[in-house]
Order: sequence, then structure tokens, then C-alpha cells
Amino acid sequence: MAQKPLKRHDALKPLSREHHYGLLLSWKIRTGFSKNISAERIKIYADWFYKTQLIPHFELEEAEIFTILNPDHEGIKKVLEDHKRLHYLFTEEPDIETALIAIERELEQHIRFEERVLFPEIQKVATETQMIHIEKIHQPEVFQDKLDDEFWR
Repeated sequence: MAQKPLKRHDALKPLSREHHYGLLLSWKIRTGFSKNISAERIKIYADWFYKTQLIPHFELEEAEIFTILNPDHEGIKKVLEDHKRLHYLFTEEPDIETALIAIERELEQHIRFEERVLFPEIQKVATETQMIHIEKIHQPEVFQDKLDDEFWR
């Protein structure tokens, strides 16, 4: 019999909602390219999303969430490397189209790994005190999208 998935703890639900917006970024990049939107135009939105959404999200995960598991944990090593790679793609990759194509793919894979593998593992070992702490420090604001150029429509 298949094991029933863990119900997401309330403290992690806001992070999962933020992941949803990250998945939407991947979708918007994919959709933009399918509509022959210029990479430069897509990059403006992607950079805005990175600065306003991903950087704070990554910082919170690294400082407060990932520390629940041992730093030698393979899943933690993987997501920290993912964060470094995504940072490089957003800020250093000289070819914009190459960067966006990689961001679209790698961000989606990263989020799926966190949601399906890492968060359930964190949830299993975290104490209730740790979860309460996460809930207290992470009160996300309502997502306000950048809608001045909806290239994905």
C-alpha cells in the first residue's frame, strides 16, 4: 500500500505558496519564449522577481529552515548548490537567453525537490518549537505581481 503523503505543517504553507509563484515564473518564461517575446523583455520581469521574491525567500530558507537538518545532509547540500547556481544564472550568465532557459528548468526542478523531498523531511524531524519559530518569523505579504508588461498573456 502506498504511503499517504504528509500534510504540510501550517508553518511551511507560506513557503509553499511562495514556491507556487516561483513555478509561475518558470511558466511565464516558457510562455514568453513560446510567444517569441525577446529574452531582454522576459529578463526584466525575471530580474524583478529575483530581487523582490527569490532573494528574501532563499535567505529565509538558508537561515531558518534548512538549519533544522544537518548541514551535511545531501538534500541540504543540493538545495544550497541550487541557490548558488540560480544566483549565477540571474546575475552572472552573460547570455540572457541561455540564462532564462536554464532558470526556467532549474528553478522548477529545485522547487519540486524542496516540496516533494526536503520539506517533508524537515517536517518529520522539526520540533514543534522550531515550527512555531518559523511561523512567527515568516509572515509573508500578499504577492504583488509586476504587471506593467504582461508578456505571458
